[in-house]
Amino acid sequence: MPTLEIRALSAAYGPVRSLRGIDLDVPPGTITAVLGGNGAGKTTLLRAVSRTLGFHGGTATGTVRFDRLPLERLRPDRIVAAGIVQVPEGRQVFARMTVADNLRAGALGAPRGRRAAAQALGRVHELFPVLARRAHQSAGLLSGGEQQMLAMGRALMADPRLLLLDEPSLGLAPLMAQRIADTVREINASGTSVLLVEQNASIALRLAATAYVLEVGEVTLHGPADELAASDEVRRRYLGVVDEAAAADADRAADTPVRTLGRWSA
Repeated sequence: MPTLEIRALSAAYGPVRSLRGIDLDVPPGTITAVLGGNGAGKTTLLRAVSRTLGFHGGTATGTVRFDRLPLERLRPDRIVAAGIVQVPEGRQVFARMTVADNLRAGALGAPRGRRAAAQALGRVHELFPVLARRAHQSAGLLSGGEQQMLAMGRALMADPRLLLLDEPSLGLAPLMAQRIADTVREINASGTSVLLVEQNASIALRLAATAYVLEVGEVTLHGPADELAASDEVRRRYLGVVDEAAAADADRAADTPVRTLGRWSA
């Protein structure tokens, strides 16, 4: 059985539909990627799983199960207790709180004792040593990459079985984005399943075992990540790769005189 099973999930913000009856599985112990442009419904998907959609004025219908547990009627804090934690887009750290207090906040929803929390903190510091060095610094003074590390570390303090990552590479320099990707791989290798939402298809398809492509709230492609990476459509639309025949056609078109269009006026 998949760790996460989504069936016929639809979501809307008032009259605006964001998801349209999608099906998606996250098998246990794997990284599953969701690709798509702005407005495709990727963030809405994660909010529907974490049950935070209502905080943003949204509603959802359909079935979401985690290890056979129905999630549709659970409060967000019970979702965390069940083992699912979301890292939101844009980091959303508590800027005026210290790094240490941000991490402590991440452990509040976990039904564990002090010893387990200390072990989780040690693991976070092992993954992100900079957070240990800056424990007493305000989170708002960290760089973008360091804030992303803090957001992920805060989520890991709850010891999740499923980590929901929303655009972890957004706004980061390529070197820092690769460091975050390497850490995601390490987190997964330790046994945590990951549902990864990314616009950076190159990173996502290298990390994931399975991938889905969302367009206007619908799944248009899905399958093994390596097969999607080899797909001409995915390469053209998400990886910026154009096949040679198409490039030749474009070159020939460039040599053809083009009629200049004038500006329309009433």
